[in-house]
Amino acid sequence: MDLMAPIGTPPAGQPVRDLGDGVLMPMLGLGVWKIPQGREAEQAVEWALEAGYRHIDTATAYRNERSVGAALARSGLQRDEIFVTTKWMPLRPNPERELARSLERLGLDYVDLYLIHWPVPWVGAGSWRTFEALRARGVTRAIGVSNYGADRLTRLLAEATRPPAVNQVQFSPLHFRRELLEYCSGHKIALEAYSPLAHGRALEHPVIVQIAARLERTPAQVMLRWAIQHDAIVIPKSTHRERIRANAQIFDFVLGPSEMQALDGLDRTGGSAKAR
Repeated sequence: MDLMAPIGTPPAGQPVRDLGDGVLMPMLGLGVWKIPQGREAEQAVEWALEAGYRHIDTATAYRNERSVGAALARSGLQRDEIFVTTKWMPLRPNPERELARSLERLGLDYVDLYLIHWPVPWVGAGSWRTFEALRARGVTRAIGVSNYGADRLTRLLAEATRPPAVNQVQFSPLHFRRELLEYCSGHKIALEAYSPLAHGRALEHPVIVQIAARLERTPAQVMLRWAIQHDAIVIPKSTHRERIRANAQIFDFVLGPSEMQALDGLDRTGGSAKAR
């Protein structure tokens, strides 16, 4: 594998997920959870964009939207070249006002995807109707949820005029929520994997290390490729330039059936339909 490809060379053949209505979501993005506001967050986004990423995932709760926006502004890329996700913190009662504040911090007129960050009992039909209205106004191109299990998705779908386009959940070989993946697929909801590297805990797992060695890949690349082959969007987090670049090099190899089966077998959730 070539980790020394020129900065700015996009990953070859990087796929997108069609969310409907012309909204195409890159299957690879950079997550910025727990990256502090300031130069560290800005640099991570800059390095990702240089390496060919065109999808950045942030949230109000991460407190780094201004840094993401600063890096986007300096990138020289056109707005429609970058897919930007942020999330509403449901502890704050007004998603319309909170999105306006997020847009101000990001320096953008719209985001590509706006998510309910986590389910709480008081977030129901009224909040989702507000999300639908925000999409209709064009301040977000698509709407979705995060940390929703099949039970909560069922309740939301019963109330929704427009179903969520995306459900972002923890998903990795150690968290292979097969039933939730199948539920989302059956309802045409894209499953997006946060913590696809299991917070780094699985990078030394002997099964993953053996597969990586056989394919001359990194364990992280193997884990990300596994998720991609399950049709999950991935948003690995890193603040290291070479790791950001390496994590993008997952579209020029394929895991075979036996390798996928071995990785599927690492699941610790029992194939749960729950999100956490």
